[in-house]
Amino acid sequence: MGDGRKGMAGNGHTSRVWKGEQLRSTWKDQYQHGCWSFFFEGSPLPFEAFFHVKTPDQVYSLLERFGPVGIEELDLGDCLQRILAEDVFSPTDLPPFDRSTVDGYALKAEDTFGASESNPALLRVIGEVLMGNATDLVVSHGEAVQVPTGGMIPRGADAVLMIEHAESIADGVLQAKKAISPRENIIEQGEDIKKGERILSKGQRIRPQDMAATAALGRSRIRVYRRPRVAIVSSGDEIVDITEEPGPGKIRDINRYSLSGQIERAGGVPLFVGVARDSFEDLMSLCEKGLQGSDMLVISGGSSVGTLDFTTRVIGSFPDSETMVHGVSIRPGKPTVIGRTGSRPVAGLPGHPVSAMIVFDLFMRPLIWRLSGYVGDPWPLGKRVPAVLTRNVASSPGREEYIRVRTEETGGRVLAHPILGKSGSISTMVNANGVIRIDMDSEGLEDGSPVEVLLF
Repeated sequence: MGDGRKGMAGNGHTSRVWKGEQLRSTWKDQYQHGCWSFFFEGSPLPFEAFFHVKTPDQVYSLLERFGPVGIEELDLGDCLQRILAEDVFSPTDLPPFDRSTVDGYALKAEDTFGASESNPALLRVIGEVLMGNATDLVVSHGEAVQVPTGGMIPRGADAVLMIEHAESIADGVLQAKKAISPRENIIEQGEDIKKGERILSKGQRIRPQDMAATAALGRSRIRVYRRPRVAIVSSGDEIVDITEEPGPGKIRDINRYSLSGQIERAGGVPLFVGVARDSFEDLMSLCEKGLQGSDMLVISGGSSVGTLDFTTRVIGSFPDSETMVHGVSIRPGKPTVIGRTGSRPVAGLPGHPVSAMIVFDLFMRPLIWRLSGYVGDPWPLGKRVPAVLTRNVASSPGREEYIRVRTEETGGRVLAHPILGKSGSISTMVNANGVIRIDMDSEGLEDGSPVEVLLF
């Protein structure tokens, strides 16, 4: 190949040299017309151009091949935000008996019909139900039994008169100053949950109220899907530890921390493996180490020009492996690689912080949810908020574009202020609280356009 300026045909692709202006001028026309290998002048490595990119929907379809990584049984108190690995059925009625929802008097509702402040009904109090105790009292017409909130309703009673609407006028004599309806202020046996009813479903995320319902049924341990362990490998000769002062051409390894936070927020367990230098052997060694104790591997910077070939070669070096995604039609984040080894996903993310974080939220977070057993809305980025764009934003057709925005609520509506900047500018993510998506066939959005903000 001489000096690297002349291409060589191979593997059914055309190989040729491109200079910057040539590449820019032909990009749109050649976008979907094959996969060209070419050499940038001065680059010693071949760069497989991303002309066989996949759309986000195609990527999501491929990611559906992955499933939960395992199941474990935990104490109920340790299950918040975990994903259920079993259906939970009620072994009993809840409540197990008719209960009062107020402090008052259990009676027959019919005995209060027509009662008012000026014309109260008179009833005889025959006893009291103590909290936490059963009762064998039986209420007949003209009788009442005092009950606390949550107390058992005696037989014969079909309603409870709130204590505020009752007045004791003599020993054992009660005035009812309000008419009430049958079943008023009573929760009946099984009205909340019936015996045999499914109250929680396999695949749902456990919320505090779900823990409360499970506790009410007497379940102290439940089966949940294991949190996926996600190994992180940073790559690049330019990467130094954050405690070091970066010299010329060096940068601190900030993606390690942003990805760790995103993995944990998605429900995974981040495991940092180390920094791989720009060589196949070094990257392969760290990836092997990372895969030994993890369910998923993420290579930060593993889709850049320098490491792209290494990443795909590393994926292909593992048994039962394939590269599933070799570029995605989005901006930022187009040079994204996703593959698998066995049932474990391996991803090469862009090295620029903004690109890496957006690609993670778009694809890695829902992938981690799948590994965690979650079966809800499959690919949400986050909470969606309708808003109004506050300035024109241009876009290039042929790819989905994600623009960082900061939302502001004013005058009863939400405004979305674009935060523009390059994909290496982490400050744009700090100043933003969400993104808006521009469709693949759009050339941009105008000031005042209605948009949907996907909040971080």
